[in-house]
Amino acid sequence: MEKTDFELRFTRGKHPSGGGYAGLRPGYRVDEKLGMVCEYDVPVTLRDGVKIYVNIFRPKAEGQYPVVLAWAPYGKHEGADDYYAMLPGCGGSKALHSEYARFEGPDPADWCPYGFIIVYVDPRGAWGSEGDLTFMSPQEALDGYDVVEWAGTQAWSNGKVGMNGVSYLGWSQWKIAAMNPPHLAAINPWEGVSDFYRELVFHGGIRSNFTAMFPGTMCRPRKRAEDLLAMAKEHPLFDEYWASKNADLSKITVPAFVVASWSDHGLHTRGTFEGFKKISSKEKWLRVHGRKKWVDYYDHVDMQRQFFDRFLKGIDNEVKYWPAVNLEVRQKYNVGNYRQENEWPLARTQYTKLFLDASKNELNTSPSSEVAQVRYKADDPRDKRQNAVFEIKFPQKTELTGHTKLKLWVEAVGSDDMELFVVIDKFDRTGDRVNFPSQSGFDHGPVAYGWLRVSHRELDMERSTPHQPVLKHQKEAKLKPSEVVPVEIELWPASVLFEAGEKLRVTVLGSDLHAHVAWEHTISANRGEHVIHTGGDFDSHLLVPVIPSIGHD
Repeated sequence: MEKTDFELRFTRGKHPSGGGYAGLRPGYRVDEKLGMVCEYDVPVTLRDGVKIYVNIFRPKAEGQYPVVLAWAPYGKHEGADDYYAMLPGCGGSKALHSEYARFEGPDPADWCPYGFIIVYVDPRGAWGSEGDLTFMSPQEALDGYDVVEWAGTQAWSNGKVGMNGVSYLGWSQWKIAAMNPPHLAAINPWEGVSDFYRELVFHGGIRSNFTAMFPGTMCRPRKRAEDLLAMAKEHPLFDEYWASKNADLSKITVPAFVVASWSDHGLHTRGTFEGFKKISSKEKWLRVHGRKKWVDYYDHVDMQRQFFDRFLKGIDNEVKYWPAVNLEVRQKYNVGNYRQENEWPLARTQYTKLFLDASKNELNTSPSSEVAQVRYKADDPRDKRQNAVFEIKFPQKTELTGHTKLKLWVEAVGSDDMELFVVIDKFDRTGDRVNFPSQSGFDHGPVAYGWLRVSHRELDMERSTPHQPVLKHQKEAKLKPSEVVPVEIELWPASVLFEAGEKLRVTVLGSDLHAHVAWEHTISANRGEHVIHTGGDFDSHLLVPVIPSIGHD
């Protein structure tokens, strides 16, 4: 592994035996009903001599078949933790798949009878595999390269390897595909982050609870695991450590079927869209849904097989007729219509400024000449009544699909920093809030979330666009007493249709409006009061992606 300027911290973690792991148990059996051979704990030797272990599920009939690889540290063994149970209401359950499938991965019962081989991997350091467990490190990417090449050169392989899966199993595809292993022929990332710092650990510079939850509850090392919590504390700014976890997406050239959702803000939504935009694949497709991800994944196995039939088997099929982008425009919980598009973001987007008016708690298409302000207490995260609210009623049917930005002029009273939490909601004509699936297992989610720690407000001007601000996160710029500064806050991609008479509400507050198991932000820097200035020279506004109404009526 190449030398770096940072030192990884490790922790012993929870012992594998506590996750239903009985140790290495090499074995072989045949499921006659499925016509499937199951091989367990097969060793794969990596380039540095470390052995990791995989489970292989392949058709019983002799022949050479394409391989679909599933890469994650959650455990390939039977009896692994029921991770769905950690997220009540997530919609996922073991009833979605057969006994052979593992968390967020392809079900061999859905693949082997159709002429595919499924390989589940316990990466370096996970469960019974040798070495130290790291997360999206350069070492893990090298290991992925080695396993792809191993799988592509086995006697039962036709030499074509694909990758498939949700969350970590999607995230790992960016990392491994950017290494360009010769036998990797296609990828199917189903909701996977592509920027560890911005999308998982520091939302807008505000540290989430992810690093405290993820390794300890979902990954069990044979020896040691990377201590993400310690590393987050030691590396609060974006530096070489965080950069080492991000793939160079421009290096990905294999065909890609990318699936994103509007319903995974705080986790995978942003990174999946960024992945699709930045990969260099000439053949790539984007499908976007607004549902719960695990249900959606197993409901669309047919599409996954069609994609891999084309690129792992060479079958001329309907994939060549797929639209470049197929997205769901949401109306309310699990109600929406799919529409075909040619690109992302949509070229015909009409970005529209809605100006904040603190004197009336309104959003308007014209700025107010009257200077006004609204303030709220920011030091009690339990009091959700302490917030600033701005609303607009749409006079006609209006679709918002794409990137949204909130520009604010802000001031801190009694503190030198601010943590801002932004929520966009939809309200129907009767005044009831409209719920959407959100953050994997949350039934009462909003349209979109955004976050900002104001000391992290410096923009990366090379990467930012007028509708999508990207922060540098390389230094802190604390506030002076009475200082009023402009900030730009990225709202993660969303799609929602408003009927005439329905409202959009923007809420700004000093803590999470909605609580969720893994993605809360409970370590707060907020003190005193937050002040938002509007009107006159304070051009605080919400920039929304309006899509012309063609296709709605």
